[in-house]
Amino acid sequence: MLASMPARRRLLLGIALWGLAGCASITGPQVGSGLPASLARQVELTEVSFFPQEDYQCGPAALATVLHSAGIARTPAQLVEQVYVPQRQGSLQPEMLGASRRAGAVPYVLRGELAELLREVAAGHPVVVLQDVGWLVRSQWHYAVVVGYDLGQRTITLRSGTVRRLVMPFDQFDRSWAKGERWAFVALPPDRLPATARESAYVAAAADFERVSPVSGPRAYEAALAAWPGNLFARLALGNAAYRQRQLARARDHYQQAALAHPGSGDAWNNLGQVLSELGEPDEAARAARRAVAIGGPRSSTYAATLSGIEAKRALVK
Repeated sequence: MLASMPARRRLLLGIALWGLAGCASITGPQVGSGLPASLARQVELTEVSFFPQEDYQCGPAALATVLHSAGIARTPAQLVEQVYVPQRQGSLQPEMLGASRRAGAVPYVLRGELAELLREVAAGHPVVVLQDVGWLVRSQWHYAVVVGYDLGQRTITLRSGTVRRLVMPFDQFDRSWAKGERWAFVALPPDRLPATARESAYVAAAADFERVSPVSGPRAYEAALAAWPGNLFARLALGNAAYRQRQLARARDHYQQAALAHPGSGDAWNNLGQVLSELGEPDEAARAARRAVAIGGPRSSTYAATLSGIEAKRALVK
Protein backbone atom coordinates (compact mmCIF):
# COMPACT_ATOMS: atom_id res chain seq x y z
CA MET A 1 0.00 0.00 0.00
CA LEU A 2 3.03 2.22 0.06
CA ALA A 3 3.53 4.32 -3.06
CA SER A 4 6.54 3.76 -5.28
CA MET A 5 8.29 7.13 -5.64
CA PRO A 6 10.63 8.22 -2.80
CA ALA A 7 8.41 11.10 -1.70
CA ARG A 8 5.46 8.73 -1.59
CA ARG A 9 7.03 6.13 0.64
CA ARG A 10 5.86 8.06 3.65
CA LEU A 11 2.17 7.36 3.08
CA LEU A 12 0.92 5.32 6.00
CA LEU A 13 -2.12 3.32 6.99
CA GLY A 14 -2.20 3.95 10.68
CA ILE A 15 -2.97 0.46 12.03
CA ALA A 16 -0.77 -2.60 11.82
CA LEU A 17 -2.55 -5.30 9.85
CA TRP A 18 -1.79 -7.95 12.41
CA GLY A 19 -3.66 -5.84 14.92
CA LEU A 20 -6.75 -6.23 12.76
CA ALA A 21 -6.63 -9.97 12.32
CA GLY A 22 -9.27 -11.87 14.27
CA CYS A 23 -9.15 -15.42 15.56
CA ALA A 24 -12.00 -17.88 15.29
CA SER A 25 -13.69 -18.74 18.54
CA ILE A 26 -14.84 -22.32 18.98
CA THR A 27 -18.13 -22.90 20.71
CA GLY A 28 -20.75 -25.60 20.80
CA PRO A 29 -23.89 -25.84 18.66
CA GLN A 30 -26.01 -23.39 20.63
CA VAL A 31 -28.55 -23.05 17.85
CA GLY A 32 -30.98 -20.84 19.73
CA SER A 33 -28.46 -18.29 20.98
CA GLY A 34 -27.34 -15.36 18.89
CA LEU A 35 -30.14 -15.78 16.35
CA PRO A 36 -32.22 -12.69 15.54
CA ALA A 37 -35.93 -13.11 16.13
CA SER A 38 -36.52 -12.31 12.46
CA LEU A 39 -34.40 -15.25 11.26
CA ALA A 40 -36.40 -17.51 8.96
CA ARG A 41 -37.17 -20.91 10.46
CA GLN A 42 -36.35 -22.69 7.22
CA VAL A 43 -34.08 -21.64 4.34
CA GLU A 44 -32.73 -23.46 1.32
CA LEU A 45 -30.69 -21.77 -1.40
CA THR A 46 -31.94 -23.99 -4.18
CA GLU A 47 -30.37 -21.88 -6.93
CA VAL A 48 -26.81 -22.51 -5.69
CA SER A 49 -24.83 -24.45 -8.29
CA PHE A 50 -23.65 -28.01 -7.73
CA PHE A 51 -20.30 -29.36 -8.89
CA PRO A 52 -19.88 -33.08 -8.15
CA GLN A 53 -16.33 -33.52 -6.93
CA GLU A 54 -13.63 -35.60 -8.57
CA ASP A 55 -11.48 -37.86 -6.39
CA TYR A 56 -10.13 -35.94 -3.37
CA GLN A 57 -11.03 -32.62 -5.03
CA CYS A 58 -13.78 -31.39 -2.75
CA GLY A 59 -11.89 -28.10 -2.29
CA PRO A 60 -12.13 -26.96 -5.93
CA ALA A 61 -15.76 -28.13 -6.09
CA ALA A 62 -16.77 -26.25 -2.93
CA LEU A 63 -14.92 -23.11 -3.99
CA ALA A 64 -16.48 -23.11 -7.46
CA THR A 65 -19.88 -23.39 -5.79
CA VAL A 66 -19.55 -20.26 -3.65
CA LEU A 67 -17.81 -18.28 -6.41
CA HIS A 68 -20.70 -19.00 -8.76
CA SER A 69 -23.07 -17.72 -6.09
CA ALA A 70 -21.00 -14.52 -5.95
CA GLY A 71 -21.39 -14.08 -9.71
CA ILE A 72 -17.89 -15.34 -10.56
CA ALA A 73 -17.88 -18.14 -13.11
CA ARG A 74 -15.24 -20.73 -12.24
CA THR A 75 -15.22 -24.50 -12.68
CA PRO A 76 -13.48 -26.92 -10.32
CA ALA A 77 -11.05 -27.75 -13.15
CA GLN A 78 -10.01 -24.10 -13.33
CA LEU A 79 -9.34 -24.02 -9.59
CA VAL A 80 -7.52 -27.33 -9.13
CA GLU A 81 -4.03 -25.94 -9.74
CA GLN A 82 -4.66 -23.10 -7.30
CA VAL A 83 -5.97 -25.08 -4.34
CA TYR A 84 -5.32 -28.80 -4.76
CA VAL A 85 -2.16 -30.24 -3.17
CA PRO A 86 -1.54 -33.69 -4.72
CA GLN A 87 0.83 -34.79 -1.97
CA ARG A 88 -1.91 -34.23 0.60
CA GLN A 89 -4.74 -35.32 -1.67
CA GLY A 90 -6.64 -32.24 -0.63
CA SER A 91 -6.74 -28.46 -0.29
CA LEU A 92 -5.36 -26.33 2.54
CA GLN A 93 -7.36 -23.47 4.03
CA PRO A 94 -4.93 -20.67 3.01
CA GLU A 95 -5.10 -21.84 -0.60
CA MET A 96 -8.90 -21.77 -0.50
CA LEU A 97 -8.87 -18.18 0.76
CA GLY A 98 -6.13 -17.09 -1.64
CA ALA A 99 -7.91 -18.53 -4.67
CA SER A 100 -11.10 -16.73 -3.64
CA ARG A 101 -9.23 -13.41 -3.65
CA ARG A 102 -7.58 -14.08 -6.99
CA ALA A 103 -11.00 -14.83 -8.48
CA GLY A 104 -12.29 -11.45 -7.30
CA ALA A 105 -14.20 -12.38 -4.13
CA VAL A 106 -13.53 -11.33 -0.54
CA PRO A 107 -13.31 -14.42 1.68
CA TYR A 108 -14.47 -13.83 5.24
CA VAL A 109 -13.81 -16.48 7.87
CA LEU A 110 -16.70 -16.92 10.29
CA ARG A 111 -16.48 -17.46 14.00
CA GLY A 112 -16.97 -21.08 14.95
CA GLU A 113 -20.65 -20.73 15.82
CA LEU A 114 -23.54 -22.56 14.20
CA ALA A 115 -25.76 -19.52 14.78
CA GLU A 116 -23.42 -17.36 12.72
CA LEU A 117 -23.35 -19.90 9.91
CA LEU A 118 -27.16 -19.97 9.81
CA ARG A 119 -27.38 -16.19 9.66
CA GLU A 120 -25.18 -16.17 6.57
CA VAL A 121 -27.31 -18.80 4.84
CA ALA A 122 -30.45 -16.84 5.73
CA ALA A 123 -28.86 -13.81 4.06
CA GLY A 124 -28.43 -15.81 0.85
CA HIS A 125 -24.75 -16.60 1.31
CA PRO A 126 -23.67 -20.25 0.91
CA VAL A 127 -20.93 -21.17 3.38
CA VAL A 128 -17.88 -23.38 2.83
CA VAL A 129 -17.24 -25.62 5.84
CA LEU A 130 -14.39 -27.98 6.71
CA GLN A 131 -15.53 -31.31 8.13
CA ASP A 132 -13.96 -34.56 9.24
CA VAL A 133 -16.21 -37.22 7.75
CA GLY A 134 -13.93 -40.13 8.65
CA TRP A 135 -14.80 -43.06 10.90
CA LEU A 136 -13.43 -43.84 14.37
CA VAL A 137 -9.76 -42.80 14.54
CA ARG A 138 -9.26 -42.32 10.80
CA SER A 139 -9.76 -38.70 9.73
CA GLN A 140 -11.08 -37.79 6.31
CA TRP A 141 -11.09 -34.06 5.78
CA HIS A 142 -13.76 -32.73 3.49
CA TYR A 143 -15.04 -29.38 2.21
CA ALA A 144 -18.78 -28.97 1.72
CA VAL A 145 -21.09 -26.01 1.18
CA VAL A 146 -23.99 -25.25 3.52
CA VAL A 147 -26.99 -24.11 1.47
CA GLY A 148 -29.89 -24.55 3.89
CA TYR A 149 -31.23 -25.34 7.33
CA ASP A 150 -34.47 -26.19 9.10
CA LEU A 151 -34.72 -25.04 12.71
CA GLY A 152 -37.82 -27.12 13.36
CA GLN A 153 -36.25 -30.34 12.09
CA ARG A 154 -32.80 -29.29 13.37
CA THR A 155 -31.13 -30.14 10.08
CA ILE A 156 -28.46 -28.67 7.80
CA THR A 157 -28.52 -29.01 4.00
CA LEU A 158 -25.24 -29.20 2.09
CA ARG A 159 -23.75 -29.55 -1.37
CA SER A 160 -21.32 -32.33 -0.51
CA GLY A 161 -19.12 -34.59 -2.60
CA THR A 162 -21.28 -36.24 -5.23
CA VAL A 163 -24.53 -35.49 -3.37
CA ARG A 164 -26.37 -32.37 -4.47
CA ARG A 165 -28.63 -32.20 -1.42
CA LEU A 166 -27.23 -33.85 1.69
CA VAL A 167 -29.40 -33.32 4.79
CA MET A 168 -27.70 -33.82 8.17
CA PRO A 169 -28.98 -33.43 11.74
CA PHE A 170 -27.46 -30.45 13.56
CA ASP A 171 -25.66 -32.69 16.05
CA GLN A 172 -24.15 -34.94 13.41
CA PHE A 173 -23.04 -31.97 11.34
CA ASP A 174 -21.57 -30.20 14.34
CA ARG A 175 -19.52 -33.23 15.36
CA SER A 176 -17.94 -33.41 11.93
CA TRP A 177 -17.45 -29.64 11.81
CA ALA A 178 -15.97 -29.42 15.31
CA LYS A 179 -13.11 -31.72 14.34
CA GLY A 180 -12.06 -29.07 11.83
CA GLU A 181 -12.23 -26.42 14.56
CA ARG A 182 -15.54 -25.25 13.07
CA TRP A 183 -13.75 -23.50 10.22
CA ALA A 184 -16.03 -21.84 7.68
CA PHE A 185 -16.02 -18.93 5.27
CA VAL A 186 -18.15 -17.01 2.81
CA ALA A 187 -16.79 -15.58 -0.45
CA LEU A 188 -18.63 -12.45 -1.57
CA PRO A 189 -18.25 -9.64 -4.11
CA PRO A 190 -16.19 -6.78 -2.63
CA ASP A 191 -19.21 -4.47 -2.43
CA ARG A 192 -21.28 -6.92 -0.34
CA LEU A 193 -20.77 -7.35 3.40
CA PRO A 194 -21.25 -10.70 5.14
CA ALA A 195 -24.34 -10.77 7.32
CA THR A 196 -22.16 -11.45 10.37
CA ALA A 197 -19.31 -9.07 9.49
CA ARG A 198 -17.42 -7.60 12.42
CA GLU A 199 -15.57 -4.37 11.86
CA SER A 200 -11.95 -5.30 12.59
CA ALA A 201 -12.21 -8.76 11.04
CA TYR A 202 -13.83 -7.49 7.87
CA VAL A 203 -11.37 -4.63 7.37
CA ALA A 204 -8.55 -7.15 7.78
CA ALA A 205 -10.21 -9.32 5.12
CA ALA A 206 -10.50 -6.27 2.85
CA ALA A 207 -6.80 -5.52 3.33
CA ASP A 208 -5.87 -9.09 2.40
CA PHE A 209 -8.10 -8.82 -0.66
CA GLU A 210 -6.56 -5.51 -1.76
CA ARG A 211 -3.06 -7.00 -1.76
CA VAL A 212 -4.18 -9.54 -4.36
CA SER A 213 -6.75 -7.37 -6.20
CA PRO A 214 -5.59 -3.74 -5.90
CA VAL A 215 -8.04 -2.52 -8.55
CA SER A 216 -11.11 -4.00 -6.81
CA GLY A 217 -9.77 -3.55 -3.28
CA PRO A 218 -11.21 -0.05 -2.75
CA ARG A 219 -14.74 -1.42 -3.24
CA ALA A 220 -14.28 -3.57 -0.14
CA TYR A 221 -13.11 -0.56 1.87
CA GLU A 222 -16.09 1.45 0.61
CA ALA A 223 -18.40 -1.32 1.82
CA ALA A 224 -16.65 -1.22 5.19
CA LEU A 225 -17.07 2.54 5.48
CA ALA A 226 -20.75 2.28 4.58
CA ALA A 227 -21.15 0.06 7.65
CA TRP A 228 -18.56 1.74 9.90
CA PRO A 229 -18.05 5.33 8.70
CA GLY A 230 -15.44 6.08 11.32
CA ASN A 231 -13.01 3.28 10.47
CA LEU A 232 -9.58 4.88 10.23
CA PHE A 233 -7.83 2.06 8.39
CA ALA A 234 -10.43 1.87 5.61
CA ARG A 235 -10.44 5.66 5.18
CA LEU A 236 -6.64 5.84 4.90
CA ALA A 237 -6.60 2.85 2.57
CA LEU A 238 -9.03 4.61 0.22
CA GLY A 239 -6.85 7.70 0.36
CA ASN A 240 -3.79 5.66 -0.52
CA ALA A 241 -5.62 3.94 -3.38
CA ALA A 242 -6.61 7.33 -4.82
CA TYR A 243 -3.06 8.59 -4.35
CA ARG A 244 -1.59 5.64 -6.26
CA GLN A 245 -3.92 6.50 -9.14
CA ARG A 246 -2.74 10.12 -8.90
CA GLN A 247 -6.23 11.26 -7.96
CA LEU A 248 -4.72 13.76 -5.55
CA ALA A 249 -7.83 15.78 -4.77
CA ARG A 250 -9.73 12.61 -3.92
CA ALA A 251 -6.84 11.38 -1.79
CA ARG A 252 -6.77 14.73 0.03
CA ASP A 253 -10.49 14.44 0.80
CA HIS A 254 -10.04 10.98 2.34
CA TYR A 255 -7.03 12.08 4.40
CA GLN A 256 -8.86 15.19 5.61
CA GLN A 257 -11.82 13.10 6.72
CA ALA A 258 -9.46 10.72 8.51
CA ALA A 259 -7.61 13.55 10.26
CA LEU A 260 -10.79 15.33 11.35
CA ALA A 261 -12.40 12.12 12.62
CA HIS A 262 -9.18 10.91 14.26
CA PRO A 263 -7.19 14.02 15.25
CA GLY A 264 -4.77 11.87 17.23
CA SER A 265 -3.70 9.90 14.15
CA GLY A 266 -0.23 10.94 13.10
CA ASP A 267 -0.55 8.87 9.95
CA ALA A 268 -3.63 10.80 8.81
CA TRP A 269 -1.91 14.16 9.27
CA ASN A 270 1.30 12.88 7.68
CA ASN A 271 -0.52 11.68 4.57
CA LEU A 272 -2.57 14.86 4.37
CA GLY A 273 0.60 16.95 4.53
CA GLN A 274 2.22 14.96 1.74
CA VAL A 275 -0.71 15.24 -0.67
CA LEU A 276 -1.32 18.93 0.10
CA SER A 277 2.30 19.61 -0.77
CA GLU A 278 1.88 17.89 -4.11
CA LEU A 279 -1.31 19.86 -4.73
CA GLY A 280 0.65 23.09 -4.38
CA GLU A 281 -0.58 24.08 -0.92
CA PRO A 282 2.75 24.36 0.95
CA ASP A 283 1.51 26.27 4.00
CA GLU A 284 -1.39 23.92 4.67
CA ALA A 285 0.90 20.97 4.00
CA ALA A 286 3.42 22.17 6.56
CA ARG A 287 0.71 22.70 9.17
CA ALA A 288 -0.59 19.15 8.67
CA ALA A 289 2.89 17.65 8.78
CA ARG A 290 3.69 19.53 11.99
CA ARG A 291 0.57 18.02 13.57
CA ALA A 292 1.92 14.57 12.74
CA VAL A 293 5.33 15.41 14.21
CA ALA A 294 3.70 16.78 17.38
CA ILE A 295 1.70 13.56 17.78
CA GLY A 296 4.85 11.46 17.38
CA GLY A 297 4.81 7.77 18.15
CA PRO A 298 6.59 4.80 16.59
CA ARG A 299 6.67 6.45 13.14
CA SER A 300 7.87 9.84 14.33
CA SER A 301 10.99 9.64 12.15
CA THR A 302 8.79 9.17 9.09
CA TYR A 303 6.68 12.16 10.09
CA ALA A 304 9.83 14.24 10.52
CA ALA A 305 11.08 13.20 7.07
CA THR A 306 7.76 14.20 5.52
CA LEU A 307 7.90 17.61 7.20
CA SER A 308 11.51 18.09 6.13
CA GLY A 309 10.64 17.37 2.51
CA ILE A 310 7.69 19.75 2.62
CA GLU A 311 9.76 22.54 4.18
CA ALA A 312 12.51 22.08 1.60
CA LYS A 313 10.01 22.31 -1.25
CA ARG A 314 8.38 25.29 0.41
CA ALA A 315 11.71 27.11 0.64
CA LEU A 316 12.36 26.57 -3.07
CA VAL A 317 8.96 28.02 -3.95
CA LYS A 318 9.58 31.10 -1.84
